[in-house]
Amino acid sequence: MQHLLPSRRDTAPDSTRPPPTRDDVRAQLKRIVTSSQFPHIGRSAAFLTYAVEETLAGRADRIKGYSIAVEVFKRSNGFTQDDPVVRIEAGRLRRVLERYYFTAGQRDPIRIDIPKGGYVPTFAWNNPSADNLDAEDQSLPAERADSLFPGLRRNIWAVALGLIVIVGGAVALAGLTSIRFGSIWPFPTADITGSDGPTLVIAPFANLGDGPQAELYTTGLTEELLTALPRFKEIKVFGRETSKSLPPEVETSRIRRELGARFLLAGGVRVSGSRVRVTARLLDTETDEILWSQTYDDDIGVRDLFTIQSDVANKVATAVAQPYGIMAQADVSNPPDDLGIYGCTLSFYAYRAELSTERHGEVRNCLESAVARYPSFATAWAMLSILYLDEDRFRFNRKPILSAPIDRSFHAARRAIQLDPGNTRALQALMTALFFSQRVPEALQIGEQALATNPNDTELLGEFGTRLAMSGEWRRGAALLDRAIALNPGGGGYYRGTRALAAYMLHDDKTAVIEIRQADLQKFPLFHAVAAVIYVDAGMIEDARSEASRFNEMRPDFIPNIVAELKMRNFQPQDRARVIADLRTAGLLAMDEAQATMSRPIDGSEALEPR
Repeated sequence: MQHLLPSRRDTAPDSTRPPPTRDDVRAQLKRIVTSSQFPHIGRSAAFLTYAVEETLAGRADRIKGYSIAVEVFKRSNGFTQDDPVVRIEAGRLRRVLERYYFTAGQRDPIRIDIPKGGYVPTFAWNNPSADNLDAEDQSLPAERADSLFPGLRRNIWAVALGLIVIVGGAVALAGLTSIRFGSIWPFPTADITGSDGPTLVIAPFANLGDGPQAELYTTGLTEELLTALPRFKEIKVFGRETSKSLPPEVETSRIRRELGARFLLAGGVRVSGSRVRVTARLLDTETDEILWSQTYDDDIGVRDLFTIQSDVANKVATAVAQPYGIMAQADVSNPPDDLGIYGCTLSFYAYRAELSTERHGEVRNCLESAVARYPSFATAWAMLSILYLDEDRFRFNRKPILSAPIDRSFHAARRAIQLDPGNTRALQALMTALFFSQRVPEALQIGEQALATNPNDTELLGEFGTRLAMSGEWRRGAALLDRAIALNPGGGGYYRGTRALAAYMLHDDKTAVIEIRQADLQKFPLFHAVAAVIYVDAGMIEDARSEASRFNEMRPDFIPNIVAELKMRNFQPQDRARVIADLRTAGLLAMDEAQATMSRPIDGSEALEPR
């Protein structure tokens, strides 16, 4: 039989040993699919069996996405690449095989792999001769290989994670000298792999009314949802072909069994006269639990049908799929097995809600590990860019290395954009890096592009609103922050912190006090500075002095460099003057210090060192 190349995991194989026979491979296939370590959900076993048998029969050239969709997933002959079921299941199968060979299959005689870039399996002997064992194999005895997964032994995991972080650091530092002054656009595109986020299937919404309008609305709403939800890059949405193949009342057990998807979005539409009522619900296919449900009422006589469809679809998408939405909350309570990949993105949002130096270091290490293992995971690169920037602007865990945090932030953001130009988190990261490099017009232009790409992403709304506000557009920034808070009341406290600052700048003392008290970012030093100036403006001097004292304890380096710190954040001259004056009232500046600070030119004419 035609022997395919060994998997990338093998070290130099023994060239004198004949390749595995068909019987050898079939025995290994049976060993895998009957193992308790091989999950029996979705169609991983059928997928693997099909690919192996086709290859053994000499038909490897027929193993394409289309043939797998039709033969394994029973799609119709009209299957198109718009349906990602094969790509998603192939990624899952690769991870399942990798885990199997680290645990139950570590001593199996033959290794079966599905290399990235295709679906044709490779077969190779799994136990190279002793002379060919490399240093990695010698340092990781087979009986301890399971330490790389849940149930790990702490010492082995620490070594493995340390190696991954080192590799991640090397990747992140590569080519930094060409980043700062290079052009931003255009970027080539690349496939995204390694993102193991939640998967969602959208069932066709049921038509509960009568007449042509009801049918038109039902079909249109499902289509709008299939457009709105994939904009959130942290989730994977099965495409139109999958949706069309399902009945409106499909059972969650079928979604879990046949597609392996974690979530199902379903609902119905009732049209009666000019009134339209939409019910939507999100179900957990593992437990059959309804995680979220909502009813939307509207009037065709007041608004046209297409506007209503779009509005409802955007509201549903924002509620269930945004970074702090229902799906993310469900996964926080049930974290994925591989915390080095998707789990890092959950940790990132937990960090953004807290903004503490302790959480920052943990998440940065996790993300560096993730991009080392999966260098084409665009969202992880984008998040890492923001973490690197926070080393500088917040003084969080700055690394003792030569490259500046802003350079590493730019490198990671550009890498994310290169991998996925439409990724909302990547655009957010690039916008923020540009902003803190004093390239404000370019930053805001990227922000506008990101907002147009996904106007329902509350993480982006909060960040872009903050950038607009600090650059002097306080009123528009406040409006975007209000929208982020309305869409996501339980989201990151920094939304409210910046909204409080915007209210302070707009001389709305009442709103400023309400918002700063709801922000509650006690571990974040700048929270206390913002609270201090707000309380001064509101006449709450004792509260202002208490917050000022707390801020000075946490960031004693800030006040001696206050002009540079505020300029780094692109505060306008008049806004800087106001903040400095109120910090002086709060007791952060002695009179002579305040006068010295205020005597410096703050009209924007100071020379700035490149950042």
